Amino acid sequence: MRFVCALVVFAACSFNISADEHAHAPTPATNVEAPVVYLDKSPRVVAYQLRRLDNARLLMVPRKTDDAKYAPVYSAILARSGMSPQYREEAAEALSELGSASITSVLLDAFSSVEGDDRSVRRTQRELASRLLSQPAAKLAENADVLMEATKSDDSFVRSVGFAALVSAGQESNAMDRAKADDEATLSWLKSIELIPSQPTRSTLRDAVVYTLADSSSAETKNAAISALGFIDSDSADTYQLVAPLVANPSLRRSAVKTLLKANAKSLGSDVSASLLGELVSYAETTPAADRTSPEFTDAMQLADGLMGKVPDEVANQSRKRLSAITVRMIRIKTVEEEMRYDIAYFAARAGRPIQIVLENDDLMPHNLVFTMPDKLKDVVQLGLDAGPNNGANGLPYVPQSDLVLEATEMVAAHAESRLTFTAPSEPGEYPYVCTFPQHWYRMYGVMVVVEDLDAWLKNPTVPANPIGSNRTFVQSWTVDDFKGEMENGLVGRTAEIGKRIFVEASCAGCHKMSGEGGVIGPELTDVMTRWKGDGLGVLREILDPSHKIDTKYLMQRILTVDGRTVTGVLVSEDDINVTLLSSSEAKPTVVAQDDIEAMVPSSVSMMPKALMDQYTKDEIFELMKYLESAGSNSGI
Repeated sequence: MRFVCALVVFAACSFNISADEHAHAPTPATNVEAPVVYLDKSPRVVAYQLRRLDNARLLMVPRKTDDAKYAPVYSAILARSGMSPQYREEAAEALSELGSASITSVLLDAFSSVEGDDRSVRRTQRELASRLLSQPAAKLAENADVLMEATKSDDSFVRSVGFAALVSAGQESNAMDRAKADDEATLSWLKSIELIPSQPTRSTLRDAVVYTLADSSSAETKNAAISALGFIDSDSADTYQLVAPLVANPSLRRSAVKTLLKANAKSLGSDVSASLLGELVSYAETTPAADRTSPEFTDAMQLADGLMGKVPDEVANQSRKRLSAITVRMIRIKTVEEEMRYDIAYFAARAGRPIQIVLENDDLMPHNLVFTMPDKLKDVVQLGLDAGPNNGANGLPYVPQSDLVLEATEMVAAHAESRLTFTAPSEPGEYPYVCTFPQHWYRMYGVMVVVEDLDAWLKNPTVPANPIGSNRTFVQSWTVDDFKGEMENGLVGRTAEIGKRIFVEASCAGCHKMSGEGGVIGPELTDVMTRWKGDGLGVLREILDPSHKIDTKYLMQRILTVDGRTVTGVLVSEDDINVTLLSSSEAKPTVVAQDDIEAMVPSSVSMMPKALMDQYTKDEIFELMKYLESAGSNSGI
């Protein structure tokens, strides 16, 4: 017997542009009856009725802004875990109108209503904070009194949000005065820095953070200050010099190592590097064997490995020899939430030597890590697709039984990790790694560079060839604000032919049909501009911020079976006997018997990864928009 929950757990690659951008509620993928909710009952009874509804049914409850009886519906939507941003925005604006209150006040009130496990509560609260902090500085400044009160909340996260909003509103001096009130306020102020959206604004606080680090006698405050420095990009070389000696202090080591992993060590002198490396090696030698798989130890060894190329050869050789006697060299690879990529594009391994890879999945969906022979990434991906979710090597989904595969993890669940310990190939070369879940390989890949002399490579690393043949590099983290007021003029002189090439190159064609060509896992886009009434900026927002609005017809579902398997895909059909999912345009539909299903969990984030356009210039994005505009008018495409 299965249950259905509305948790944020899954995403895949696809535009997420709905046919009706103004619809209140999504169209269920299956026949779901609209719930009957009695809004004229007592608040407790109304809350109980709403709490029993999953997200899809909650969004089907009628709601209007002309009667206060609908306020509990909007409140439930605003604070519900797994709700997409478009509905949170609608709910916040409705509650503001119904209660004649500011958006800031509405969002601050919502923090106390968030329910769920610790992880989902933290995620939802961060989404609410992001919405609050995305308001213009002037709007935040209008609510300075409310924000100041928030810095005195019993909830530590709300206190940090209050500080972040005050600083973002230009009220830095008031925030600083309040931060000095007591240790609790100081900690909340320090923890607010990572919430501040503007990196230049964060940088204005650096001197105060450094002063707090030096002045405080509290280990908790010092750790918070060290962590805060890790979220400030300016003067990173100075941060390195300042924080490196603190690794020797056991009570500060964890936060110091994390901040040093973020800081820029390019200008770090060899003396500081050698001293820090020596401290990390000593730490490794005194760490009990049972603790050498902890996140703290993995972070420290990752930092030590990065220092090997910054010290004299004899120091590097001696340090590596000492480390090799007690632990295998570790490389940690993380997934980036909602961006469908690994955080490391390449790393080096010494030929014929043991290495341990730690895959930490920080994304909301499962991923794997498969190492392949040189130039065989696409072959392995295709073979993995043929193997499917049930017939992979050693029972691993989408991992083929093939000599082209060197090593592979299982499909790692959200917020979990997996370790691979193996001997690197004896033959130097560039060995790709990839996520073989259907269509993830477009973005989730990297290269293990196997070399004879690892330390020499670390001193002078060479960038390997892109394993899928792309020559794209990061351009900018685009937002819709970067295009406001430019769309009409930006399309002048553009050619749909160039836009079509970008559409294909960016892997959009793998999921969507345009003019009869492309995939079927996502919505048809031929007439998208017509459906959006020519609102090019609105369409672009759905591309750049794909989770803003979600058409539930294209939600990914994750099925957990009674025997422990995980099957994922878009829901094609469901009846009393079977559920049919389609994982990608490349895969065959997967049929799962209802009796075999323990749970079916729908996504509440877009199927399209964030940052898909970050490797394209503004001109290229305008070319893509021209293609989308032209396709609907059949103007030569």
